[in-house]
Amino acid sequence: MFGEAIDQQIIVLLSALAAAMSFIAVALPYINKKEKKERYNALIQKKRKTLFETTKDQNKKQQSLSARESVQALYKFQQLFGQYGEKLRDQMLQAGIRDPKAPMYYMTARLALPVILGGFVWLVMAKGEGDFTALQMILGISLLGLFAYQLPRILIKNHIIKRQQDINITFPDALDMMLICVQGGIGLEQTINRIADEIAEHSATLAEEMGILAAEMGLLNDRRKALQDFARRVGSASARSFVTAMIQAEQYGTSVSEAMRVIAEDLRDQRMAEAERKAASLPPKLTVPMILFFLPALFIVILAPAFLSAKGAGL
Repeated sequence: MFGEAIDQQIIVLLSALAAAMSFIAVALPYINKKEKKERYNALIQKKRKTLFETTKDQNKKQQSLSARESVQALYKFQQLFGQYGEKLRDQMLQAGIRDPKAPMYYMTARLALPVILGGFVWLVMAKGEGDFTALQMILGISLLGLFAYQLPRILIKNHIIKRQQDINITFPDALDMMLICVQGGIGLEQTINRIADEIAEHSATLAEEMGILAAEMGLLNDRRKALQDFARRVGSASARSFVTAMIQAEQYGTSVSEAMRVIAEDLRDQRMAEAERKAASLPPKLTVPMILFFLPALFIVILAPAFLSAKGAGL
């Protein structure tokens, strides 16, 4: 009786655990959607506030900038550093890192990590039980230092690639929805803002960038500058094509809806071509895993009964 009671309790606990896991599996996507929406709204409100303060203090900043540029002794150094810093800042924005101090942290990490890891390797080799020659120590410290120097760059580059892939997947569908809104007579700023709200649950990355674009187009006087900043932040070919078409449509007075239609079709073709390329590269990638894992198990399943039968007949 005692054993049956324990078994019943175990069954009840397992059933309750399974029900809880099922509830979590059903409710988690809705919770994630709500969190993405809240994060998107918070980001856009913060960006609008920053743009308002920037526009308000624009004259003071221009005066301080002209005063700084008037220093002739540091002009060349500032120009060279400005080009590299601007490129680095664009990379941080393309990776989704919006902290103004991110480039400084990035350079600090690239300089500090080789020293820290190199010193750690030297300490392990010098104080360890193994006898390492000077050449081995120099080689080990150099290799690890080179890896530590390139590690921040690799991480940022991978993050940029992932964000651009996420944007390229959703951007053609967003352009289709924008085309419907524009043909319905809605302005471009309101269209971008509305589509950003609609796709926030599907692609938080593209929603953030489009929300920032809508905020800049609504608060800044130069729409062309806002579009160019969008292309710089995203960095993908699809964003550059969209920005170029919008600028040309505004400059030459051509149809915005027709430009959106052409870009959406082109991006959809590019997405299909990329999917076909990945599908075509799949069989060569599966060859080695099939030889190593699938074929040995298949041979065992096919030949083992015959081998055992022959062995039993021989006995």
